[in-house]
Amino acid sequence: MDRETVNDSDAAIEILAPAEQRVPLVFSSPHSGRDYPADFLAASKLDAHAIRRSEDSFVDELFAHAPQLGAPLLKALFPRAFVDPNREPYELDPSMFDGPLPGFVNRRSPRVAAGLGTIARVVANGAEIYSCKLDFDEAQARIERFYKPYHDALDELISDTRTRFGTCILIDCHSMPSIGGPMENDAGRRRQVDFILGDAHGRACARPLTLLVEETLRQMGYSVVRNTPYSGGFITRNYGRPERGVHALQIEINRALYMDEATFERTDGLARIADDMRVLAGRLAELEPAALAA
Repeated sequence: MDRETVNDSDAAIEILAPAEQRVPLVFSSPHSGRDYPADFLAASKLDAHAIRRSEDSFVDELFAHAPQLGAPLLKALFPRAFVDPNREPYELDPSMFDGPLPGFVNRRSPRVAAGLGTIARVVANGAEIYSCKLDFDEAQARIERFYKPYHDALDELISDTRTRFGTCILIDCHSMPSIGGPMENDAGRRRQVDFILGDAHGRACARPLTLLVEETLRQMGYSVVRNTPYSGGFITRNYGRPERGVHALQIEINRALYMDEATFERTDGLARIADDMRVLAGRLAELEPAALAA
């Protein structure tokens, strides 16, 4: 397995890659990063524990087997609360900034309204991150040094895979709190579902791909729903182009299955989920490209 870490002084991403890619699969883990810059923590109202509420903790570990199957895994090393690669490049809340924002900034998306833009205003439980306003130059620097390297690498992995195999299956790997957050339609309620599959309501990938993942997970004993409340974020919707041979599927895993959400510690369930994700990836690797054209 090859490891490639990308950026100048502060590492932005890591690619866990097989010596040779053998299957048309790419795995993406944009929210599992946990390298919190000291100056970011100093500017936050939140302590080093509370700031992690938006983190998809250990998701990169759940899919770390990918290179053994012949597929690359791209993971962010920076945290989602610092800059979120599962957003448009410039979804920014004007109230967070000292001075006007450039005209190209998307100020009115639902993500911005929820406080969860490219530079988030709040963590997942609704707690405000910052103790003072930011300069736009700071947002620009984060996007250039962290966000863009992630998408440059992802775009290259997808392009190389499609060139080599004629198609690419992108699995965007996430986790979700076991209790609905304050800005979600199940706020405060314990979630009974184990996995949520987001395919942008069928627009981001061919139906047989979603069905294969759904059926495999149910055979393993998990409860699975599609597209509610997560139908796929920017990565799934931006890269999923079935008509061009790129099929993107977002997978959300209930954190209660593998970690203690209060202490951010792994539980014994992590090994089981990781093994089941290895089996799932193996099923995906066996999927014939012709099936995706069905």
